[in-house]
Amino acid sequence: MNNQRSESLLKKYLAGQCTPEEQAIVESWYYEISGKQKDNLPEPDYLTMKQDIFNAIHTGEQQQPGRITRIWPRIAAAAIAIVTIGAGLFYYYDQSVKNEQYAAYAHDVEPGRQGATLTLANGKKILINDALAGNIASQSGVRITKAADGQVIYEVTDQQPASSDYNTLSTSAGEQTRVRLPDGSLVYLNSASSLKYPVSFSRSAVRRVSLTGEGYFEISKSFISIGGERTRQSFVVESRGQQVEVLGTHFNVNSYVDEPAVATTLLEGSVKVSQGGKDVILKPGEQAVNLGNTIAVSPVDTESITDWKDGDFYFEHVEFRSVMRKIGRWYNVEIIYDASVPDNITSNGLISRNNKLSEVLKSIEKAGEVHFKIQGNKVYVTK
Repeated sequence: MNNQRSESLLKKYLAGQCTPEEQAIVESWYYEISGKQKDNLPEPDYLTMKQDIFNAIHTGEQQQPGRITRIWPRIAAAAIAIVTIGAGLFYYYDQSVKNEQYAAYAHDVEPGRQGATLTLANGKKILINDALAGNIASQSGVRITKAADGQVIYEVTDQQPASSDYNTLSTSAGEQTRVRLPDGSLVYLNSASSLKYPVSFSRSAVRRVSLTGEGYFEISKSFISIGGERTRQSFVVESRGQQVEVLGTHFNVNSYVDEPAVATTLLEGSVKVSQGGKDVILKPGEQAVNLGNTIAVSPVDTESITDWKDGDFYFEHVEFRSVMRKIGRWYNVEIIYDASVPDNITSNGLISRNNKLSEVLKSIEKAGEVHFKIQGNKVYVTK
């Protein structure tokens, strides 16, 4: 196998198809084994030996054992080196690849973590990472606690709490969190996202929240008494001019400003997606892509949508630059593309978001379509 790789490299060199790095490998090997003999040979013999080595490389012919026994021993040593040209070239090639990989990932990045900032109605900010498990705050008849796993939980302590106060839970790049809202609904909040919501829904006909970035919602059914009648409360998520209305269901909304559209994906139940007088009804397994002037509905692989919630990167048949935007948010790095990188690459595979950045990038590199280099908080992508 080693000799096969070396032979392939030699053929590329002779055909003029080597990259600058591969050309340097072949020529450095040539000068290495010829230069080692310079101090030990008379000038005419050295020049002859050097030419022999050069000819061996450029003809692809190895010296025969009979030839070796008829030449001066020191030149024979060089000829033996020619016989092992495959192993020599493989060593240099292999070392070069290892050195390049080391340089590309010398500045690794740790994965993101659970964390968020809670902004109360009075403007007070609480860093969830720094808060101890237990009671965080109390306001408007609602107690806010932090669970041992970092989840933020709202619990109504007054039967008629005020509903005019709003809180905002936000994550920076490299953070994600979960919040249990006062009605029992659970929201997963992805990196670089925020959710604004009332402290209590008990006096509202509609449970209304505002999302920036990405969130996964598990909405609980809820009822309210209006005019003595028990009425089911709807739940509305507002994001980038769009509204998603539900009664009780599981769905994901991706509304990052660096994405080309707002994407709403339904996993369970039924939702209505509306904007500017246009609306569509989704079924489980469908996604609404809202471009502002049109809303298109199509079936999708939901695993590739909710991978972040489950702690993974799911790359199977996913558009490459979309994958890289996910990686950029989770590791808080900037992605910079070389002009040679095409737009129509797709990625494959599955890897945990708990890995360091280098491991995630190496898993993508295995397809052989792109290469990466980490420098500080930047990731450079080349063909």
